[in-house]
Amino acid sequence: MPVAAGLVLAALLLPLLPVGGASAEPKPTIAEAKKKLEKLNHEADEIVEKYNQAGEKLKRAKKKYRDLNADLTRQNAKVSGLRKELVTMAVSTYQVGGLTGWEGLFTQPDPGAMLSGLATVDQMSASRAQSLNAFDEANEALRTSRDKAKTALAEADETRDELAEEKAKADKMVKAQTKLLRELGAFRTGDPSSTGIAYTGPASGNARSALDFAFAQVGKPYQYGGTGPGGWDCSGLVQAAWRAGGVSLPRTTWEQWSWGAGRKVSLDDLQPGDLIFSEGLGHVSLYAGDGQIVHAPQTGDVVKVVSLSSYGRRLVGAVRP
Repeated sequence: MPVAAGLVLAALLLPLLPVGGASAEPKPTIAEAKKKLEKLNHEADEIVEKYNQAGEKLKRAKKKYRDLNADLTRQNAKVSGLRKELVTMAVSTYQVGGLTGWEGLFTQPDPGAMLSGLATVDQMSASRAQSLNAFDEANEALRTSRDKAKTALAEADETRDELAEEKAKADKMVKAQTKLLRELGAFRTGDPSSTGIAYTGPASGNARSALDFAFAQVGKPYQYGGTGPGGWDCSGLVQAAWRAGGVSLPRTTWEQWSWGAGRKVSLDDLQPGDLIFSEGLGHVSLYAGDGQIVHAPQTGDVVKVVSLSSYGRRLVGAVRP
Protein backbone atom coordinates (compact mmCIF):
# COMPACT_ATOMS: atom_id res chain seq x y z
CA MET A 1 0.00 0.00 0.00
CA PRO A 2 1.46 3.42 -0.89
CA VAL A 3 2.48 5.47 2.16
CA ALA A 4 0.09 8.32 1.27
CA ALA A 5 -2.90 5.96 1.06
CA GLY A 6 -1.94 4.44 4.44
CA LEU A 7 -1.85 7.86 6.08
CA VAL A 8 -5.29 8.71 4.69
CA LEU A 9 -6.75 5.43 6.03
CA ALA A 10 -5.18 6.00 9.45
CA ALA A 11 -6.68 9.50 9.59
CA LEU A 12 -10.13 8.12 8.79
CA LEU A 13 -9.91 5.41 11.49
CA LEU A 14 -8.42 7.61 14.23
CA PRO A 15 -11.73 9.09 15.49
CA LEU A 16 -13.09 5.54 15.91
CA LEU A 17 -10.25 4.30 18.14
CA PRO A 18 -10.61 4.64 21.92
CA VAL A 19 -8.28 7.14 23.57
CA GLY A 20 -5.81 5.46 25.92
CA GLY A 21 -7.00 2.01 24.83
CA ALA A 22 -10.43 2.18 26.56
CA SER A 23 -13.60 4.19 26.09
CA ALA A 24 -14.68 6.42 28.98
CA GLU A 25 -17.94 5.37 30.63
CA PRO A 26 -20.61 7.94 29.80
CA LYS A 27 -21.74 10.00 32.78
CA PRO A 28 -25.37 9.25 33.66
CA THR A 29 -27.93 11.94 33.01
CA ILE A 30 -29.61 13.63 35.98
CA ALA A 31 -32.77 11.61 35.32
CA GLU A 32 -30.79 8.35 35.24
CA ALA A 33 -28.90 9.28 38.42
CA LYS A 34 -32.14 10.13 40.23
CA LYS A 35 -33.67 6.84 39.17
CA LYS A 36 -30.60 4.97 40.42
CA LEU A 37 -30.76 6.90 43.70
CA GLU A 38 -34.41 6.00 44.14
CA LYS A 39 -33.51 2.33 43.72
CA LEU A 40 -30.63 2.68 46.21
CA ASN A 41 -32.91 4.39 48.73
CA HIS A 42 -35.43 1.56 48.48
CA GLU A 43 -32.70 -1.02 49.00
CA ALA A 44 -31.28 1.03 51.88
CA ASP A 45 -34.67 0.99 53.63
CA GLU A 46 -34.58 -2.80 53.72
CA ILE A 47 -30.91 -3.00 54.73
CA VAL A 48 -31.27 -0.45 57.54
CA GLU A 49 -34.38 -2.22 58.80
CA LYS A 50 -32.46 -5.50 58.99
CA TYR A 51 -29.60 -3.68 60.74
CA ASN A 52 -32.03 -2.24 63.30
CA GLN A 53 -33.67 -5.62 63.83
CA ALA A 54 -30.28 -7.23 64.43
CA GLY A 55 -29.43 -4.45 66.90
CA GLU A 56 -32.65 -4.99 68.84
CA LYS A 57 -32.10 -8.74 68.81
CA LEU A 58 -28.63 -8.21 70.28
CA LYS A 59 -30.04 -5.97 73.02
CA ARG A 60 -32.59 -8.64 73.97
CA ALA A 61 -29.92 -11.36 73.93
CA LYS A 62 -27.65 -9.28 76.18
CA LYS A 63 -30.50 -8.57 78.62
CA LYS A 64 -31.44 -12.24 78.69
CA TYR A 65 -27.85 -13.16 79.48
CA ARG A 66 -27.59 -10.50 82.22
CA ASP A 67 -30.84 -11.69 83.83
CA LEU A 68 -29.82 -15.34 83.68
CA ASN A 69 -26.37 -14.54 85.00
CA ALA A 70 -27.95 -12.71 87.95
CA ASP A 71 -30.12 -15.78 88.56
CA LEU A 72 -27.00 -17.94 88.38
CA THR A 73 -25.35 -15.75 91.03
CA ARG A 74 -28.39 -16.10 93.30
CA GLN A 75 -28.45 -19.88 92.84
CA ASN A 76 -24.74 -20.06 93.65
CA ALA A 77 -25.33 -18.16 96.89
CA LYS A 78 -28.25 -20.44 97.79
CA VAL A 79 -26.22 -23.60 97.16
CA SER A 80 -23.31 -22.23 99.20
CA GLY A 81 -25.67 -21.46 102.11
CA LEU A 82 -27.23 -24.92 102.00
CA ARG A 83 -23.78 -26.51 101.81
CA LYS A 84 -22.74 -24.73 105.04
CA GLU A 85 -26.01 -25.80 106.64
CA LEU A 86 -25.34 -29.45 105.74
CA VAL A 87 -21.79 -29.30 107.11
CA THR A 88 -23.06 -27.87 110.40
CA MET A 89 -25.74 -30.56 110.59
CA ALA A 90 -23.24 -33.32 109.83
CA VAL A 91 -20.98 -32.16 112.65
CA SER A 92 -23.93 -31.93 115.02
CA THR A 93 -25.17 -35.40 114.05
CA TYR A 94 -21.74 -36.87 114.66
CA GLN A 95 -21.55 -35.29 118.12
CA VAL A 96 -25.06 -36.37 119.16
CA GLY A 97 -24.92 -39.75 117.44
CA GLY A 98 -21.63 -40.91 119.04
CA LEU A 99 -21.49 -43.77 121.58
CA THR A 100 -21.68 -41.42 124.53
CA GLY A 101 -24.75 -39.69 123.17
CA TRP A 102 -26.64 -42.89 122.31
CA GLU A 103 -25.68 -44.63 125.57
CA GLY A 104 -26.96 -41.65 127.52
CA LEU A 105 -30.23 -41.73 125.59
CA PHE A 106 -31.03 -45.41 126.29
CA THR A 107 -29.95 -45.38 129.95
CA GLN A 108 -32.38 -42.63 130.87
CA PRO A 109 -34.23 -43.70 134.06
CA ASP A 110 -37.30 -41.74 132.96
CA PRO A 111 -39.15 -43.41 129.99
CA GLY A 112 -40.69 -40.04 129.07
CA ALA A 113 -37.27 -38.42 128.75
CA MET A 114 -36.06 -41.34 126.57
CA LEU A 115 -39.09 -40.99 124.24
CA SER A 116 -38.53 -37.24 124.02
CA GLY A 117 -34.91 -37.87 123.06
CA LEU A 118 -35.91 -40.35 120.36
CA ALA A 119 -38.40 -37.82 118.94
CA THR A 120 -35.59 -35.25 118.77
CA VAL A 121 -33.45 -37.71 116.79
CA ASP A 122 -36.36 -38.37 114.40
CA GLN A 123 -36.90 -34.65 113.91
CA MET A 124 -33.19 -34.17 113.29
CA SER A 125 -33.23 -36.94 110.68
CA ALA A 126 -36.26 -35.47 108.97
CA SER A 127 -34.65 -32.03 108.98
CA ARG A 128 -31.46 -33.48 107.53
CA ALA A 129 -33.42 -35.22 104.76
CA GLN A 130 -35.26 -31.99 103.99
CA SER A 131 -31.98 -30.05 103.82
CA LEU A 132 -30.44 -32.70 101.57
CA ASN A 133 -33.44 -32.49 99.22
CA ALA A 134 -33.25 -28.70 99.18
CA PHE A 135 -29.53 -28.91 98.40
CA ASP A 136 -30.13 -31.35 95.52
CA GLU A 137 -32.91 -29.16 94.08
CA ALA A 138 -30.79 -26.02 94.37
CA ASN A 139 -27.89 -27.77 92.64
CA GLU A 140 -30.17 -28.85 89.81
CA ALA A 141 -31.51 -25.29 89.47
CA LEU A 142 -27.92 -24.05 89.45
CA ARG A 143 -26.99 -26.37 86.59
CA THR A 144 -30.10 -25.29 84.67
CA SER A 145 -29.31 -21.60 85.20
CA ARG A 146 -25.71 -22.13 84.13
CA ASP A 147 -26.80 -23.93 80.93
CA LYS A 148 -29.36 -21.22 80.09
CA ALA A 149 -26.82 -18.46 80.66
CA LYS A 150 -24.32 -20.28 78.46
CA THR A 151 -26.92 -20.60 75.68
CA ALA A 152 -27.90 -16.94 76.03
CA LEU A 153 -24.26 -15.89 75.76
CA ALA A 154 -23.89 -17.93 72.56
CA GLU A 155 -27.03 -16.26 71.18
CA ALA A 156 -25.59 -12.84 71.99
CA ASP A 157 -22.36 -13.70 70.19
CA GLU A 158 -24.30 -14.93 67.18
CA THR A 159 -26.46 -11.80 66.98
CA ARG A 160 -23.35 -9.63 67.39
CA ASP A 161 -21.95 -11.27 64.27
CA GLU A 162 -25.28 -10.79 62.50
CA LEU A 163 -25.26 -7.09 63.45
CA ALA A 164 -21.71 -6.66 62.13
CA GLU A 165 -22.72 -8.27 58.83
CA GLU A 166 -25.76 -6.01 58.41
CA LYS A 167 -23.68 -2.95 59.37
CA ALA A 168 -21.16 -3.77 56.66
CA LYS A 169 -24.00 -3.90 54.11
CA ALA A 170 -25.44 -0.62 55.38
CA ASP A 171 -22.04 1.11 55.27
CA LYS A 172 -21.57 -0.01 51.66
CA MET A 173 -25.03 1.27 50.75
CA VAL A 174 -24.42 4.63 52.44
CA LYS A 175 -21.16 5.02 50.50
CA ALA A 176 -22.99 4.41 47.20
CA GLN A 177 -25.80 6.83 48.11
CA THR A 178 -23.36 9.52 49.23
CA LYS A 179 -21.29 9.27 46.03
CA LEU A 180 -24.35 9.60 43.81
CA LEU A 181 -25.84 12.46 45.84
CA ARG A 182 -22.57 14.40 45.70
CA GLU A 183 -22.44 13.89 41.93
CA LEU A 184 -25.95 15.36 41.74
CA GLY A 185 -24.99 18.20 44.12
CA ALA A 186 -27.84 17.13 46.38
CA PHE A 187 -26.05 15.84 49.48
CA ARG A 188 -27.24 17.57 52.67
CA THR A 189 -25.16 17.17 55.83
CA GLY A 190 -27.75 18.64 58.17
CA ASP A 191 -27.17 20.26 61.55
CA PRO A 192 -27.05 17.95 64.59
CA SER A 193 -27.79 20.98 66.79
CA SER A 194 -30.81 22.16 64.79
CA THR A 195 -33.68 23.41 66.94
CA GLY A 196 -36.18 22.61 64.20
CA ILE A 197 -39.39 24.50 63.53
CA ALA A 198 -42.60 25.05 65.45
CA TYR A 199 -45.55 22.77 64.79
CA THR A 200 -48.65 24.80 63.96
CA GLY A 201 -50.92 22.03 62.66
CA PRO A 202 -54.28 20.78 63.95
CA ALA A 203 -53.04 18.01 66.31
CA SER A 204 -54.04 17.96 69.97
CA GLY A 205 -53.34 15.88 73.08
CA ASN A 206 -50.65 13.18 72.88
CA ALA A 207 -50.38 13.53 69.10
CA ARG A 208 -49.62 17.23 69.55
CA SER A 209 -46.75 16.40 71.92
CA ALA A 210 -45.40 13.81 69.47
CA LEU A 211 -45.49 16.25 66.55
CA ASP A 212 -44.02 19.10 68.61
CA PHE A 213 -41.04 16.82 69.27
CA ALA A 214 -40.73 15.66 65.66
CA PHE A 215 -40.85 19.21 64.26
CA ALA A 216 -38.16 20.26 66.74
CA GLN A 217 -35.85 17.74 64.98
CA VAL A 218 -36.28 19.25 61.52
CA GLY A 219 -32.89 20.00 59.94
CA LYS A 220 -31.01 17.28 61.81
CA PRO A 221 -29.26 14.71 59.60
CA TYR A 222 -30.62 11.33 58.66
CA GLN A 223 -28.39 8.68 60.21
CA TYR A 224 -29.08 4.99 59.81
CA GLY A 225 -29.50 3.38 63.21
CA GLY A 226 -29.90 6.89 64.63
CA THR A 227 -31.98 7.36 67.79
CA GLY A 228 -31.00 10.97 68.47
CA PRO A 229 -30.40 13.46 69.65
CA GLY A 230 -28.07 14.57 66.83
CA GLY A 231 -29.30 12.27 64.06
CA TRP A 232 -32.25 10.01 63.30
CA ASP A 233 -33.42 7.22 61.10
CA CYS A 234 -37.12 6.97 60.29
CA SER A 235 -38.25 4.57 63.02
CA GLY A 236 -35.93 6.10 65.61
CA LEU A 237 -37.56 9.50 65.05
CA VAL A 238 -41.09 8.09 65.24
CA GLN A 239 -40.31 6.12 68.40
CA ALA A 240 -38.81 9.16 70.16
CA ALA A 241 -41.63 11.46 69.02
CA TRP A 242 -44.34 9.22 70.41
CA ARG A 243 -42.31 8.64 73.59
CA ALA A 244 -42.65 12.40 74.07
CA GLY A 245 -46.37 11.85 73.49
CA GLY A 246 -46.54 9.28 76.28
CA VAL A 247 -46.68 6.14 74.12
CA SER A 248 -43.96 3.48 74.10
CA LEU A 249 -43.36 2.17 70.57
CA PRO A 250 -40.97 -0.63 69.52
CA ARG A 251 -37.73 0.36 67.81
CA THR A 252 -38.00 -0.96 64.24
CA THR A 253 -40.57 -0.35 61.51
CA TRP A 254 -41.48 -4.04 61.37
CA GLU A 255 -42.07 -4.11 65.12
CA GLN A 256 -44.02 -0.85 65.00
CA TRP A 257 -46.26 -2.23 62.25
CA SER A 258 -46.77 -5.46 64.21
CA TRP A 259 -47.42 -3.51 67.42
CA GLY A 260 -50.16 -1.61 65.61
CA ALA A 261 -51.92 -4.73 64.31
CA GLY A 262 -55.14 -3.76 66.12
CA ARG A 263 -54.67 -0.02 65.54
CA LYS A 264 -54.54 0.18 61.75
CA VAL A 265 -56.47 2.95 60.03
CA SER A 266 -57.34 3.73 56.43
CA LEU A 267 -55.02 5.99 54.47
CA ASP A 268 -58.18 7.92 53.58
CA ASP A 269 -58.89 8.60 57.24
CA LEU A 270 -55.53 9.87 58.50
CA GLN A 271 -55.26 12.00 61.63
CA PRO A 272 -52.25 13.97 62.91
CA GLY A 273 -49.78 11.69 64.67
CA ASP A 274 -50.65 8.56 62.67
CA LEU A 275 -47.74 6.39 61.58
CA ILE A 276 -47.57 5.93 57.80
CA PHE A 277 -45.70 2.90 56.46
CA SER A 278 -44.24 2.39 53.01
CA GLU A 279 -44.47 -0.79 50.96
CA GLY A 280 -42.00 -3.37 52.25
CA LEU A 281 -42.21 -1.77 55.72
CA GLY A 282 -38.77 -0.24 55.29
CA HIS A 283 -39.86 3.31 56.05
CA VAL A 284 -42.22 5.08 58.42
CA SER A 285 -43.26 8.72 58.81
CA LEU A 286 -45.64 10.78 60.96
CA TYR A 287 -48.72 12.39 59.48
CA ALA A 288 -48.74 16.05 60.52
CA GLY A 289 -52.17 16.99 59.19
CA ASP A 290 -53.15 19.24 56.28
CA GLY A 291 -51.67 16.75 53.80
CA GLN A 292 -48.15 16.91 55.28
CA ILE A 293 -45.78 14.45 56.90
CA VAL A 294 -42.59 14.78 58.94
CA HIS A 295 -39.91 12.13 58.55
CA ALA A 296 -36.23 11.23 58.37
CA PRO A 297 -35.94 10.26 54.67
CA GLN A 298 -32.57 8.65 53.85
CA THR A 299 -28.80 9.12 53.72
CA GLY A 300 -27.75 12.55 52.50
CA ASP A 301 -30.97 14.19 53.65
CA VAL A 302 -32.38 15.72 56.82
CA VAL A 303 -35.48 15.43 58.97
CA LYS A 304 -38.04 17.47 57.09
CA VAL A 305 -41.67 18.24 56.45
CA VAL A 306 -43.03 17.42 53.00
CA SER A 307 -46.42 16.90 51.41
CA LEU A 308 -47.74 13.36 51.52
CA SER A 309 -48.27 13.50 47.76
CA SER A 310 -44.51 13.99 47.24
CA TYR A 311 -43.58 11.21 49.65
CA GLY A 312 -41.98 9.20 46.84
CA ARG A 313 -42.70 5.80 48.36
CA ARG A 314 -45.63 3.48 47.78
CA LEU A 315 -47.72 3.27 50.95
CA VAL A 316 -48.94 0.10 52.62
CA GLY A 317 -50.97 1.44 55.53
CA ALA A 318 -51.17 3.51 58.70
CA VAL A 319 -51.31 2.93 62.46
CA ARG A 320 -52.84 5.20 65.09
CA PRO A 321 -50.99 5.00 68.47
